Amino acid sequence: MDTQTWDALAVSMKNAYVAGPGEGAVPRPVIMPLVRGELVGLIWLRPVETGKDALTGIAQLSNIAAAAGADEVVLAWETQDVAASCELPVADPAPCLNLVHATKDGHTLHRFPYAERAVADSPVGRATVEPQWLPAPEPQRDGELIPPVRAAVDYSFIPLEIDHPSPFGVTVVLMEEDGYSVRLTEAFAL
Repeated sequence: MDTQTWDALAVSMKNAYVAGPGEGAVPRPVIMPLVRGELVGLIWLRPVETGKDALTGIAQLSNIAAAAGADEVVLAWETQDVAASCELPVADPAPCLNLVHATKDGHTLHRFPYAERAVADSPVGRATVEPQWLPAPEPQRDGELIPPVRAAVDYSFIPLEIDHPSPFGVTVVLMEEDGYSVRLTEAFAL
């Protein structure tokens, strides 16, 4: 992935995290598969129940990447949100936006810690918060990933074996039916 594409993806995720807390929640985990440097789209986690369903739901983000034959993926998640959803211990730094850039040969973990800063009262009487980005630690080559993210990364590079004339198209339809939010780029639109 070229630097311009990485920067655009990182900035778009940071912008989503500026808007999200003001709307009452951080954005759900999202995977961004790429094929030969071309972004396939963004696939956001479906609504999940706490525990095993959340673990499974995050791992299944890999389905479209696998169906598309992705050679790279970027997956973004918020430390505290995913730990709570998956009933896992919260790792430091928290709160933190995490992005992992992965290929089948390895991954690099990027962490963007932040402090929650109250900025104003909303119309319903709650303070609106936004992240105040803190200094980011150096990216970690093959940094430790929490189990559902590790599964999503690993499964992204295992081709799906679907007996269908359009494995990619049917995977997109099935994931949308399951509640995932799938936004494909024009090059991969069905």
